[in-house]
Amino acid sequence: MTVARRARLRRGGTAVLDVCVVAALYYGSARLGLLQPLVRGQVTPLWPPTGVAVAGLLLRGPRVWPGIALGALLTNVSLGPSGWAVLVIATGNTVAPVCSYLLLRHAGFRTELDRRRDVLALIFLGAFAGTLISATTGSATLALSRAVTAFWPTWWVWWTGDAMGVLVVTPVLLVLRSARWPKNVPAARWAEVLLLVAATVGVGLLETGRTPLLFLGFPLLIWAAFRFQLAGAAPCALAVSIFAVLSAVRGAGPFAGHDLLTRMITLQAFNGSSSFTALLVAAAVCERDATQKEIARACAQLAGMMAKVTAVGHHTPPPDAADTGSDGKPGERPSGPP
Repeated sequence: MTVARRARLRRGGTAVLDVCVVAALYYGSARLGLLQPLVRGQVTPLWPPTGVAVAGLLLRGPRVWPGIALGALLTNVSLGPSGWAVLVIATGNTVAPVCSYLLLRHAGFRTELDRRRDVLALIFLGAFAGTLISATTGSATLALSRAVTAFWPTWWVWWTGDAMGVLVVTPVLLVLRSARWPKNVPAARWAEVLLLVAATVGVGLLETGRTPLLFLGFPLLIWAAFRFQLAGAAPCALAVSIFAVLSAVRGAGPFAGHDLLTRMITLQAFNGSSSFTALLVAAAVCERDATQKEIARACAQLAGMMAKVTAVGHHTPPPDAADTGSDGKPGERPSGPP
């Protein structure tokens, strides 16, 4: 077997493994998302599979789209009202993240999310634009098959659920891709991490209570973004959003006494604002740190250049004394026979 053939087999095996992993993650996250359905047992206010699909495309490339299609098909087989409806919904759920991926790549998106332009691209292109396809296809299919009677509430929940999946799940997966166990971290830093986790859980419990205290999540998001950048902002935004979803599904806190559409507007406005705040602050801090490093590097280079110039000046020999005349005037030689 030639080296080229072995390389092709290795690449093919890696591609098959990537497809299987994406399909498994899509299906597993779908089962988690279906724990809190709002419409017909299959439309939820937070749909993690869309975030998994977009992250898989960004990290492993467009070759993993069959895994998205397989995961979407397996998820909807037991949910769809008919065979043709399952195929149409699965197709929309596959095409939507692929379109989000293409839009992000066209915008020059970087998976590090260390620039504000990347955050804005993820929000408006990856989350809001691409997911219009799956929401429209799925809601129209359910309406045509008479599985639901209210198109616009279903469409709103579907679209915002997919969009929130991209906003809160995709950044977490991008962080996990490059996560490394920190070394030589002081004990005070670990104490701050534990304090942030405890505060997030405490605020989450308050969010799911009767008192409308959703706004308490914003100081936590800003704290996590300033101190830990994307590694802290993304998980914190996911946790705050999950607690808000639980509160909305139960009709507690600020969601009490409202119909489905009003609750979804309130919920997704909060989730969108919290994710936007966390990711944008984290990106701004990353840009600030990068600028400070560039300034420090430029100052170090300038200091090195000045040191070299000073060293050359110290080693330059003085003018030749033979070029000075006897009367002290330069350029004149004493008279006399040669």
